[in-house]
Amino acid sequence: MNRPFGAVDISANLKGAVPKTLTAKILAALAEKGEIVQKTYGKTNFYAVNQAKVETLPQEELQALELECKSVEDDNAALSAQVKQLTAEVVKLKSTPTDSEVDERLAEAEVITQRLLESLTPLRTGQPMTSAEDMARIDTDWARWRSEWVRRRKIFNTFWQIATDALSPQEAVALAEDLGIEFDRPEHVELEKGPLCAPVPPSNRTNLKRKRE
Repeated sequence: MNRPFGAVDISANLKGAVPKTLTAKILAALAEKGEIVQKTYGKTNFYAVNQAKVETLPQEELQALELECKSVEDDNAALSAQVKQLTAEVVKLKSTPTDSEVDERLAEAEVITQRLLESLTPLRTGQPMTSAEDMARIDTDWARWRSEWVRRRKIFNTFWQIATDALSPQEAVALAEDLGIEFDRPEHVELEKGPLCAPVPPSNRTNLKRKRE
């Protein structure tokens, strides 16, 4: 590093291998020989490399190095742009489905298409559609029996809680298995949250009937 150092700095850089006093003597001797330059600031001496003995590059070589450096920077910029473009292409390729995924999606689309075509068969054969009165009756029956089922489930849960209150969870499960009781599974709970079991306002039912008519 081409900058001034003191004896303390040099001794510290040498990890104490050379004592500070000896380091100062060595530096002073080198300064007397003209190998290094000594500068005194107050009571502290600093030493630096004799700049007259430092090899310098001719102006022509410096200009050549500057041109080479600029050429390398331009190459780096071009390579960075190419890497960015290739990275974008890689991301695009990764998001593109593979041949097997395309075949799988085509197969699923064909199944859905076939199912939709089958659902249109009654219409093509002239089969009469469900009337608005029939749909209204189905809606009424659905609402009535669903309310009955909700009421009975509430009654069962109340009595089951009373019957198993003194049992451990394991004993309650064993009792339910012995009695053949089946509780709602996750798919049943999910169905309860869906639109099929959601209450339909009367206005919506009226609009539905008009559309069917």
